[in-house]
Amino acid sequence: MSTPNPGNEGKPLFVFPAFHNRVPLLLAPVLAIAPIAVIAAVWYWFSPWFTDVGYQPEQPVAYSHKLHAGDLAIDCRYCHVGVEKGAHAGVPPTQTCMNCHTNVKKDSPYLLPVRESWASGKPVEWVRIHKTPDYAYFDHSIHVNAAIGCESCHGRIDQMVEVWQDQPLSMGWCLDCHKAPENHLRPKGTSTVMGYTPPGGDQLALGEKIKKEARINPPINCSGCHR
Repeated sequence: MSTPNPGNEGKPLFVFPAFHNRVPLLLAPVLAIAPIAVIAAVWYWFSPWFTDVGYQPEQPVAYSHKLHAGDLAIDCRYCHVGVEKGAHAGVPPTQTCMNCHTNVKKDSPYLLPVRESWASGKPVEWVRIHKTPDYAYFDHSIHVNAAIGCESCHGRIDQMVEVWQDQPLSMGWCLDCHKAPENHLRPKGTSTVMGYTPPGGDQLALGEKIKKEARINPPINCSGCHR
């Protein structure tokens, strides 16, 4: 940009350096890329893969799933009694803990909140980790009775000292399974088996066979989950 120069008629006076003329050319690609970058950032940092996976709250009792479900091989259904019968797996009451801990490690300081709960009748305030939105319907019993493995949604619980959220539990993630349930189907009675390996190692062939024989056809329409 220039203005007339009274002292040197005919010679322009430059107010800004000449390279400023190239600024619009340099900004053009940046402005073109910026919306794509914003969309990509929102797609990733606002997705359940980033916001929910890995969520690991501190619990009131240092309960180890690795010890109980892994080392001791206690079946998931011993504590989560509703998983085969209803929509909710259920959090075990203090009574379930005291079935063992009346005698096992009964004086452990780590179990003081459990003993206090048993004495007072007030439940242990466990912090919920896995939760689907209120507007989405999910039934544990349907999935367990169709022989979907617990680890398909919850990961290798038997290896977690402290449980974290292993999968996003998002609509797209659920639909991926509903469209191809053969990737997760197992023989009846193996849902709670951690680290399950299909005979011959061919999960797809096994899943296709079970899907056909049991006529499994999960809904992919809106009303299947939004009721």
